[in-house]
Amino acid sequence: MKFEFFTGVPGSRWSGIAGEIKQDPQYDISDRAEHRIYKHHGFSGHKEAYFGTGMEFSCNLDESNLCAPFSSKTTTLTKLLMSHEWPYYFDQIVEHYPDAPITLVYRNNKASMDWWHEAGGFGITYPNYEFYRDSLGMWEQIEKQNKLILDFAQKHMLQWKQHHIHSDVFITTYKGKS
Repeated sequence: MKFEFFTGVPGSRWSGIAGEIKQDPQYDISDRAEHRIYKHHGFSGHKEAYFGTGMEFSCNLDESNLCAPFSSKTTTLTKLLMSHEWPYYFDQIVEHYPDAPITLVYRNNKASMDWWHEAGGFGITYPNYEFYRDSLGMWEQIEKQNKLILDFAQKHMLQWKQHHIHSDVFITTYKGKS
């Protein structure tokens, strides 16, 4: 099975970037479903499955859980696995899936928080943000997750690339141990 773990904090514009990535035919898009679509600002920003606390799928790293959202059972296409919470599991991901890439999206805390609120905040219908409790809880999680993202990138000496449209968004990929 080909997995790519994908993470960014709420409001980092990571969902749109995931959509860009999944335009490549090497990615499995069978996790897209009508009940996962959330539209804001005239486009569908959310349409893939999300993993995490209170989300449709947990962050359990068991292969059956990671494959559950995908209707296609192909093993040749890469499954892009999206979670705001992967930063809490970086070490376990590297241990269990040493060849799997981990793509990180970074946007500063304030810009991320502001965009998340502008996109709908707690009114977002998919995915479920109840885990974050309130705006203070969201801010605290954005801070923690962004710090873990930056620490992981620094630990592995990853090079950030500026997004081609959003100049305040940066992307890098850990290519696995091999």
